[in-house]
Amino acid sequence: MVIVLLYVDDIILTGSNYAEVTCLQEELSLQFDMKKLGELSNFLGLQIENLDKGIYVSQFNYAKRLIEKFGLIDGKKRSTPLDVNTRLRRDEGTCLSDPRPFRTLVGSLIYLTITRPNIAFSVGMVSRYMQEPRKPHFEEAKKILKYVNSTLNLGLLYEKGVEFSLQGFADADFGGDLDDRRSTSGFVFLRGATSISWCSKKQSSVSLSTTEAEYKASAQAAQECMWLRRLFEDLHVPIDQPIPIHGDNLSAIKLTSNPVFHARTKHIELEHHFIREKVLDGIIDMVAVKSEDNIADIFTKTLPKGAFEDLRSKLGLVLRTSL
Repeated sequence: MVIVLLYVDDIILTGSNYAEVTCLQEELSLQFDMKKLGELSNFLGLQIENLDKGIYVSQFNYAKRLIEKFGLIDGKKRSTPLDVNTRLRRDEGTCLSDPRPFRTLVGSLIYLTITRPNIAFSVGMVSRYMQEPRKPHFEEAKKILKYVNSTLNLGLLYEKGVEFSLQGFADADFGGDLDDRRSTSGFVFLRGATSISWCSKKQSSVSLSTTEAEYKASAQAAQECMWLRRLFEDLHVPIDQPIPIHGDNLSAIKLTSNPVFHARTKHIELEHHFIREKVLDGIIDMVAVKSEDNIADIFTKTLPKGAFEDLRSKLGLVLRTSL
């Protein structure tokens, strides 16, 4: 099997047989003007290292350039991206005379979340104010960059020899956005002990209860789960067992397996009932987990240092200096 990853004019070739990979590379070279760059080390701002323990993926150089650009090289260190209970409003503070620096910073931070899932919620929060940013929004975005500066050597480690397993975690806050009172969904899927897919996103409609918010988050996780399942099938790694998705709201978990529509849920959009079908078909298994053990909690709210660092480690993020 040979896998080709193509992004515009950048190509990664890999596979289960080195001779086949080399053969395909030579055939492509006959048709296109290609330059061989050897073993993968950099790709679209990502740094990939093949270590004894496994493959280490980071954006160290990208993050360092970003910090230098905004002059925060010697800035104050931070242990979390944002302070606990940070809440922003659309009309809070004075408007920025020039919004371009804010938009540039937030856009760059969004790209940094490719290898830094631990800042996904914080970046998502400040990105809600791109249209008319104000001074408090910019100050919070700078705090995130200060945290990045404090953890430059952080990256994802995909260990070798780990038995294949896929599991997910889903969570939601309730009415966390002070402007429209919408909730934030968060989910993450791990291959072994390392994250491979994650999301922190404000929900498209207002939820009337914690159960409804958690149910919507589980439905979004289910959609991602089905895509990952098909992706692994294409990679000749079929998944025959139900994929567990962990949640900490028992009422929402019960709703996913109950074929009867309750009066309390009939107003929920049909798209969110997608997960119920997959649970009944035995493709997804909703599993209860304690709130403190729900890794997706880091994608829905700001956390104190201890809880934040605990969940960060469970995402598979490690310091390069510790390897």
